[in-house]
Formats: sequence, structure tokens, C-alpha cells
Amino acid sequence: METPGLPAEELARRCDPTDLPFHATDEIEGLDQLIGQDRAMDAIRLAAEMPHRGFNLFVLGPTGTGRRTAVDRLLAEQARTLPVPDDWAYVNNFDAPDKPRALRLPPGTAQRLRGAMQGLVDDLAIDIPALFESDEYQTQRRALDEEYGDRQETAMADFAEKAKAENVALLRTPMGFMLAAIRDGKVVKPEVYGTLDEAEQQQIDEKIARLQEDLAAVLREAPKLDKELRGKIETLHASMAERAVSARVGELQAEFCDIAAVCAYLDDVHKDMIANAELFLAAQASAKSGPFPEAIRKYHREPPFERYVVNVMVSREGPEAGGAPVVAEDLPTLDHLAGRIEHVSQMGALITNFTLIKPGALHRANGGYLVLDARRVLSEPFAWEALKQCLKNRSIAITSMAERLSMVSTTSLQPDPIPLRVRVVLIGDRMLHALLVMLDPDFADLFKLQADFEESIDRTADTVLPFARLIAAHAARDGLKPFAAAGVARIIDEATRIADDSKKLTLHLGALSDLMREADHYAGGAGRARVEAEDVARAVREKERRASRVKDRMQEAVTRGTILIDTDGAKAGQVNGLSVIGLGDFRFGRPSRITARCRMGAGKLIDIEREVELGGPLHSKGVLILAGYLAATYALDAPFSLHASLVFEQSYGGVEGDSASSAELYALLSALSDLPVAQGFAVTGSVNQAGEVQAIGGVNEKIEGFFDTCVTRGLTGRQGVLIPKSNVEHLMLRDDVVEAARAGRFRVIPVATIDEGIAILTGRAAGVRDADGAFPEDSVNGRVEARLREYAEARRRFGRTGRGEESRGGEGDAP
Repeated sequence: METPGLPAEELARRCDPTDLPFHATDEIEGLDQLIGQDRAMDAIRLAAEMPHRGFNLFVLGPTGTGRRTAVDRLLAEQARTLPVPDDWAYVNNFDAPDKPRALRLPPGTAQRLRGAMQGLVDDLAIDIPALFESDEYQTQRRALDEEYGDRQETAMADFAEKAKAENVALLRTPMGFMLAAIRDGKVVKPEVYGTLDEAEQQQIDEKIARLQEDLAAVLREAPKLDKELRGKIETLHASMAERAVSARVGELQAEFCDIAAVCAYLDDVHKDMIANAELFLAAQASAKSGPFPEAIRKYHREPPFERYVVNVMVSREGPEAGGAPVVAEDLPTLDHLAGRIEHVSQMGALITNFTLIKPGALHRANGGYLVLDARRVLSEPFAWEALKQCLKNRSIAITSMAERLSMVSTTSLQPDPIPLRVRVVLIGDRMLHALLVMLDPDFADLFKLQADFEESIDRTADTVLPFARLIAAHAARDGLKPFAAAGVARIIDEATRIADDSKKLTLHLGALSDLMREADHYAGGAGRARVEAEDVARAVREKERRASRVKDRMQEAVTRGTILIDTDGAKAGQVNGLSVIGLGDFRFGRPSRITARCRMGAGKLIDIEREVELGGPLHSKGVLILAGYLAATYALDAPFSLHASLVFEQSYGGVEGDSASSAELYALLSALSDLPVAQGFAVTGSVNQAGEVQAIGGVNEKIEGFFDTCVTRGLTGRQGVLIPKSNVEHLMLRDDVVEAARAGRFRVIPVATIDEGIAILTGRAAGVRDADGAFPEDSVNGRVEARLREYAEARRRFGRTGRGEESRGGEGDAP
């Protein structure tokens, strides 16, 4: 008698469109928020609201669950309630230019200060040269020049008179001043000097030597007078520059009088501008040869005035400045996170200054929230360490990667660190979170919160309507056509299928959104105003068709007999096992022939896949469980004397997982009992040492994979799949499989134990032990135990006749 399969109604749970309280999604209010994610949402809210340090957040879960959307929305809501953070800017440190100063400014002030400083430079570049061209300056300058010129001339005139009184003349020559004797009112020439007597020559020489010393003393006073003149001129310049600078800087100090840091900076600017007034004079001189009128020339853009630039790191102004910032950095390199110091090439050398300091994401997010992709941060050199360092120190210190690696020897800066107050949100998967917890000792201290997103929710009467409203919201947001109730029902069914559970709905909303958009396209092509169930079904079929090339080629190989799979008849020691192959987000089932061979041995069960290193650890575990089951179930009073081998025939890749362990056990029992297994069945399910069949994954794909093989060979009504009973509630099979089951041409049979399964496969009762502890002789278990006893007895006889008796005989013949 054939074992009936599950009724068609249990093979797939379909949503009835008539149970939905609407005809189309445009009749209901969309639900623009996630459902079933209360735990994760509470964690995000706590991270957004918690003011204490260390409560950074790691959002974990699979992509497509709406985690990024939820993070952005909740952070934006909380950010609007927070105060606008301060502005930050770097300015020149006039005392130590390699250590720029950081200015903390009220929101919106940084840009205003930068503009004011630009205006100050532009104004002074006109005002200061104008003062130096004024009559007042010219008069005072001439007075100084005349005063010190008169003092020099007076000193020389007095000396000349003194020399003349001694009949010595002071002569000015191209080589400088010289002294010469005078006789009879005329300068004594060298030829005349040679005719004088020796006494007169000696008198002239002594007089000129003495006056030469006096002349040297007068000439030594000249540099002192020049230096004094320069000091007077510098004082004059300073006083003139002071007049212009003080007036302009005073206007800025009045404008920013309530900001102490700006006032202190302006004091330094005031001193530096007075000390370097010649910069403005040089700029004015170069302006006369420039192409632009003096009044519109932007002097602040010229290199000499970079010292007065306000380098704005971050400024909060405009309509978007309301509340705290929410910054998402998609390329979290070291430079993009913590900022960088750029260099420019001059005369073959790399130089820099404070105007080349550039902000990073931490600067922009300071006072608010920073959202990062965890995997990308960890994959960028030094980015993760820099992020942790900034969070631990609560400040942003800018260090270039080249400086960290000591790759470049050039001028560098040490900017003031900027205090940091930010909440960091990392988004990643569960495996990455687990690795960080285990391997990074700083992680748990810095990221105290986690938001774990669910992958599915229960499919109940209370969740179907909110899920439909979620579909309506996605349709409206993406500008799609309204979805008819039947179309929504079909999407709900697909959500259950993706969840691999008839009692669940997937929360992979990204996959559903893609499906909705494709269905909308097909509905538009058909000229429909609404998206119907057939449009959704077509989108599902087309998605599978696009990804099924490998599946079709494998199915073709089975159909043509290249891959040997039987779907009819019966064979001993041979069972159709089922596996799932995944290619990206597309999975399909593939039947495989599993064979077992047995003989007498020393209790060894050989897994050929493991022996050739194609079997993974979980598969090997399943095979060892089989050995434990056999040894503990049969012939308990005899040695386990089996030598058996198991293999996936025509398997050329790795085998992993224990979902085929029940099929392998069925093959062993068939080989031991010499009872053929019906090849119209395929088997899936793992097994434990007690012989219970356990749930496995991918049950829908496995059933459909064998069904497709049976269809190509021809459905006979004797075909089906044995699945674990605990997998029944996971069934969401395709419509064609359900219809075949309804018509009695294909069966899905749940089993709870190995005994149930082997009885169905062999058509022979498994058998249970009677009061004497013996299995029925003709049952499967009875035949298996008898075969194992035969092996044990044969092994005993072999040991006696092959070794033991021969040894004893030799000893008996010795006397």
C-alpha cells in the first residue's frame, strides 16, 4: 500500500485576496516604517538619545532589511531636537606657524569671520599705501631725512673747517674721503710734496694722520645716524600703519566682541599687520601693473596674505543647519575620516601651511551622528585605528598616512586637536560584529550598543495587514502603480517563500521592492492601471529564469543521462539524495545519487568524500553519527564487524552539511538488508544517533529540484520526496508542484524516524524488537541485524581458521 503524501493545502500557504480589506493599495494608508523590528529600533533610539560617552552603536543584520533607512530616519528625528554644534576653524599661529590654532566659534560665525578677514585685508591693501602716499607722511618723512641729513652734513662741515684751520683740505673722491695739505692756498700735489724738506714733510704727515683719525670718528657716526634714521622711519611707518590697522581691526573687534577667542586672535592679527605693513605696500606696487582696477582687486587671494586666512573646518549655516548633523561617509579612508594636511610643490619641494588643512567626516559630524559601513572602515588602512583613537581621546588629531608610514620627509604641521563629541553608528553583518567582539579589546568599550535586525516576522492575521500597508508605502514612495489585492497577496506569498517558513514573512524588504518594481514594469507593458497577481508571478518567473542557466545545464545533463539519476524502479544500496546550490541570491535543488557498499570488516565506515578532502566537517560529522547509530542499534552482543563505504556519485565539488545523512543511512540499511529502495523517491534530512530525522534548510528548493527531474523523465504517480516531519511548516512550494500533488502525480511525505523512512523506501516494515529483544526476522531491521551478525561470525571464524587454529596446530605438532 502506497504511503499518501501531504495534502496539497499543506504544501504551500497561500494568501486569499478576499481576506484583505481593500481592492488596491491606493485605498489604504501606507505604513512608512518598519514592522517587527522593535528591539532594533529601541537600540537605535537609545544610541541617539544617550548623552554619555561609549554608547556608540553597531547595527547588525542582513542587507535589505531596511536597517540603513531606519538608522537615517531615527537619527534625523533626534538630530532635529539637538542644539546646532559650534563652528570650527584653523587660523595662523603667528608665534609658531607649524602649530595652527583651532578656533571654536558659535554656529554660523566661521564663514562670517572669514569674510570679515578677507574684507580687512582688501581694505588695508588700499588704505595703508594711501597713507604712505599722503602729504602728511611725505612731510614727516622729509623732515626726518632732512634732520638726519643736516646732522651728517654738519659733522662733516665742522671737521672740514677744523682741517682747513690746520691747512688741510677734505676732498671727496670716487673712492671716498681723503685729506691733503694746503700751501699758499693750494692743495699740495705729490710732485710738490716730494720737493719739500724732510722736516716739513714730517709735519704734514703727522697733521694728516691726526686728522685722519678724527675723520674716521666722524665717518663711524654715520651708520649710527642711518640706523637711528631707520628706527625713526620704522616708528613713523608703524604709527601710520597703526592708524589704519587699528581702525579696521577695531571694527571687527566690535563686531565679534562677544567671542573671546576671536578677540584674542584679532589682537594677534593687529600686531602682525603693523609689523608687516610692507606686505600691503608690496601688494599695492604689484597692483599697478595688474589687469584689474585697484578697487575690485581681491588682495586676500594673494600668497603673501595667506597668513590672515580663516580656514573654516566646519560651519553651520543656512536652512540645513537646524539641529545636529547626521553625516554618512561612504568612503571612510583615514583622510576622509580624520581630515588631511595637503602639500603643494614649490621649487621641487613639498610645503604646506595651515590653509591646506582639510576637514574629515568627524569634523562635519562633530556634535551629531556619523554613520559608517563597518566593513569599509576595517578595510581601509589605519582608518579603524584612527577612529578608535579619536573616540577614546574625544578629540580629532590630523595625521597623514604618509607621516604614519614615514614615507615622506617634508614640512609638516601639528594643528591643535579639535574636541570631539559624536555618536558613531557602524552598519555591518553579524559575523563582523562577532569577530570585533572577540578580536578587538577596545570594541566593547567604545560600542556598547547593538541593534540586531530580524530577518522575518510571524505571519498572522495581525501582521498581514500591516505588511500590506508596508507594500502600499513602498509602491507610493517609488512611484509605482497601485497593487491590486491579488497582487499584494502574491507578494505576501513570495515573502513567505523567501523566509523559508510558511509561518513567517521575510523582512528583506529590498528583495521585495525589486520584485514590486519589476512587476510594475510588466503591468505597464500590459497596459494595466494596477499591478495584478499575474504581473508579480511573471516577475518571480523572470527573475528565476535570468539566474537559472547553471540549473538548466545540470537538468539537461540529468535528462540526457550524463548525470545518472533514476526516478523509477528499485535498487539496493542506492538512494537519491538532495542538495542545494546557491549562486548569489538564487538557489536551486539538485538530486544526487548516493550509494553504499558493505562487507565484513573491522567496524570501519569510510566516507569517500572525506577521504579525498571533498567533504566538509559537518558532512563528516553526519557520517560519524551514522556509524554511532549502527553500532548502538544492531547486534549489540557482537562486535561491530562492518566495512562500508559511502559516496556521492558524480560529485566533483565539495560536499558540506549533514542534510544527506538520512539518505546515506537509508543507503547503508538497504545495502545491509539487501532490500531495494524505490528510486522514485528522493530523501533529505539529517539524523541523530537515536534515529530521529531532523530538520534541514532549503527544503522547498530540494523538493522542486527533484520534481523538475521527475517532470523531464515523466511523472508516474509513484514519485515523491521524503522530508523531515519538522520541515512541514517550512513548505512554500511552487504552484506546479502543488498541483501535481493535488492530482496525485507527486508526493511529499514527512517522516519523523529512520524506521518510518526505510519502510516507505523499501515497502518493508522496519520492525521493532519483541519481548525477547529480537527484530522480526523479515523486517528491515531484522535483516540488517542478521547481516551484521553474519559479518561478526565470519570475522570470528576468519580469525580462528586464518590465524588462531593454525598457530595452535603448529604448537600441537611440536611434541
